[in-house]
Amino acid sequence: MDPARDRRLRRHRRRPHHPLRHRGKCERIKNFPYPRQFATLNLLFVWLFIALVPLGLLQEFSKLGDGFVWLTIPAGVIVAWVFHTMDKIGESTENPFEGGPNDVPITAIARAIEVDLREMLGQKDLPPLLQPRGEILM
Repeated sequence: MDPARDRRLRRHRRRPHHPLRHRGKCERIKNFPYPRQFATLNLLFVWLFIALVPLGLLQEFSKLGDGFVWLTIPAGVIVAWVFHTMDKIGESTENPFEGGPNDVPITAIARAIEVDLREMLGQKDLPPLLQPRGEILM
């Protein structure tokens, strides 16, 4: 066993409550509900912005000349699409511990920690690390 790992193992053995405290913190983070009012307010402000963008763009394109006023429509659509897409991405990633394909691979991280701790304890029968299924690591 390498001396640095041996020191870490002795330090953790002196404080057995320490890893459990961290586990409890992680579980509280995972189980904390995301307040729906944040998502609702985000949606409200995004739609308000989308509704007001053409008014601001119209004035700016009219400064370029009467022939450029029509560019308000495609520019407004592009800006609206960008902000609406950002809102949808934020909504889909608001709870990163649910086990979806875009979430944090918490199970694989926990298994890697388990294998490391068992190695430090000198155990030989180690569980295999989790492998990606369909290029997705859960």
